[in-house]
Amino acid sequence: MVANNKALGQHWLKNRAILDVIANLAAEETAYDYSEKTEVETERQTVKLCVEIGPGLGTLTSSLLRRFEKVIAIEFDNRLAENLPRSFPGKNLEVINGDILKFDFSTIHEKYVIAGNIPYYITSPIIEKVLTMSNLPEKVVLLMQKEVAERILDDKETLLSLFVKNRAEAVAGPIVTRDEFTPPPKVDSRVLILRPHKPLVDEGVFSLIKIGFRAPRKKLVHNLSGFKNKTELESIFIKLGIELNARPGDLSLADWQKLRVELS
Repeated sequence: MVANNKALGQHWLKNRAILDVIANLAAEETAYDYSEKTEVETERQTVKLCVEIGPGLGTLTSSLLRRFEKVIAIEFDNRLAENLPRSFPGKNLEVINGDILKFDFSTIHEKYVIAGNIPYYITSPIIEKVLTMSNLPEKVVLLMQKEVAERILDDKETLLSLFVKNRAEAVAGPIVTRDEFTPPPKVDSRVLILRPHKPLVDEGVFSLIKIGFRAPRKKLVHNLSGFKNKTELESIFIKLGIELNARPGDLSLADWQKLRVELS
């Protein structure tokens, strides 16, 4: 077995049942919301191509190859990229040795999904990339740090959660405990399922959100002082039903959209 590279955040998921669940979530027609314990209806899955982020030793790749006609695996570590094809002779697997953040998805000319056990330290850049491309995937299934996944799903918003909710439907997948990995990371993981869609609000609204989150722990009325004086802002907040002591994380995407109109 190839030794893991700690600098690249490599932790190998070893539980075959969990790997199959992740592959099923990428390939199946329906998704199961593990937070609500309900099945979420989706459109019929007709996608034949899966792009895998960071295949590593190929444990998830094996499950994906049984469910998709082709897998394109993008691996940053040249040792792993060189070894991976040898593990799957005769399979329709294309391995690309490169950085997922630099990969040109416009070279893909058919429907596809994305799946992967992603390094914790580049979670946000990966999510930003896969939700802002011109040819969006049909579905994105990512295993990531549990805390990050749950912050995205939570009603208490962050800049990342609002970004995701603006561009995708997010559904909770299963929790994967740290002992399922070799070597074990310091935290547990969770699968997050994303179905990308066109942005719900425009860039002007999101620019306002970014300004509001420059000091996320401060009262929003102070963060937006560059737009109106305090009295005017409080009047707008009252009109929109926003608490005067609200912090940026207390507002939904719809609240920010209404606020943008009032501040224009």
